[in-house]
Amino acid sequence: MIRHLLLGLVLLLVPLGAQAEIQRMEAVRYARYGSPDVLKVVKVRAPDVRKGFVRVRVHAAGVNTIDWEIRKGGPFTGFPYPPPIIPGYGFSGVIDAVGKDVEGFAVGDAVFGMLPLATPGAYAEYVVVDVRAIAHKPDGVSHAIAAALPMPALTASQALFGTAKLKAGQTVLIHGAAGGVGHIALQLAKASGVRVIATGSTGRREFLLGLGADQFVDYTAQPFEQVVRDVDAVLDTVGGDTLERSYGVLKPGGIVVSLVEPPDEGELRRRGIRGEAILVAPSGKMLEVVARELAAGRLRVEIEQVFPLAAAATAHRRSESRRVRGRLVLSLLPDEASDAAGGASRP
Repeated sequence: MIRHLLLGLVLLLVPLGAQAEIQRMEAVRYARYGSPDVLKVVKVRAPDVRKGFVRVRVHAAGVNTIDWEIRKGGPFTGFPYPPPIIPGYGFSGVIDAVGKDVEGFAVGDAVFGMLPLATPGAYAEYVVVDVRAIAHKPDGVSHAIAAALPMPALTASQALFGTAKLKAGQTVLIHGAAGGVGHIALQLAKASGVRVIATGSTGRREFLLGLGADQFVDYTAQPFEQVVRDVDAVLDTVGGDTLERSYGVLKPGGIVVSLVEPPDEGELRRRGIRGEAILVAPSGKMLEVVARELAAGRLRVEIEQVFPLAAAATAHRRSESRRVRGRLVLSLLPDEASDAAGGASRP
C-alpha cells in the first residue's frame, strides 16, 4: 500500500507529456534459444517513449504458449525472432510517460494491453506501446488479472467473431476449453448467445459447466466426434489429430478456426466447409469491451498461479506441461501475487 502511494506521488510530479528519467530496468531475457534455463533476469536499457506511444511501468505480465514456442527456437508466428529476446506480450501497469499526439491517456493511468507479435517484451519493468493497443484497467481489478487477459481475450474475440462471425443461436465446439484462451472464449461466446460445447479432461467438467458451457465432452473418456454433430464452428487450440477429427463435426458451410496450424485445404473442399488459421493482433478498442465485461463481473479470469519475475523459467515449465487451468502470470510487484492468489479470480 505504501509503495503504491509513493509511486502515485512520483507519477503526479511528472508533467503530462513528459518522459521520466529512467535509464535502466530489470527484464527477463534470453541470449539463445533453448530450454527454460536460458531465461535470465538482467539489467537492460529502459525504452524511450515516442510519438503516439506511452511508456508503462509494468506491474504484471501474462505467460502465453507463444512465449515458450518462440524461446524453443521457432518463428512461431512467421516473424523472425533473433536473440537476445525479452519475451511476453500481455501486460498491465501504470503509465509513467506519454509521447506527442497521445489523447485519452495520461501519466498515472492504470492500463492493460498487448504488444505486437513481431515485438515481444512484456517480461520487463517498462514497455513502450502504441496507444491504440491499450485500454484503461477497470478499478477494483488487480493488475495480475488484467495482465492475464489481453492475448487470450483478443485471440478469442478475433477467432469467434472476426473470423468465424458467430451469431446468437449458433453452436461452437471449443477444444481445450479449460485453457487460457479456451475459458475466455467460452464466456465471450455465451455472452453473445452462442451455444458452447466444451472439451476437457475429467477434472475440468465442473469448472467448464460452471463457466456456462452447454455441453461438456470428456476427451479422455470418448472421442468427441462420437457425440458432437453439425456445429457451426470449431475453435481449435490443440492441433494435430484433434484438428483432423474436427472437420467431420461441422455442418456444411461451417468453419474451423485453428490457433495452432493451418487446416487441410483438401479436407475443407471435400467436405464443403471452411477453415482459417489466425494470428492475434493488438486492439485497444476490443480490450475496452473486455474491460466493461470484467468490470461488470460478467467475465471470470481463472489464474492458476502467479510467479515472481525471477521464476519465469518455472512458469514456462508449467505452461509447457499443457495442463494449466486458466492462466499463469508474472508479478513485478510483491503485492500483486496476493491480489490474485488462490486460483479462480473475479473482479
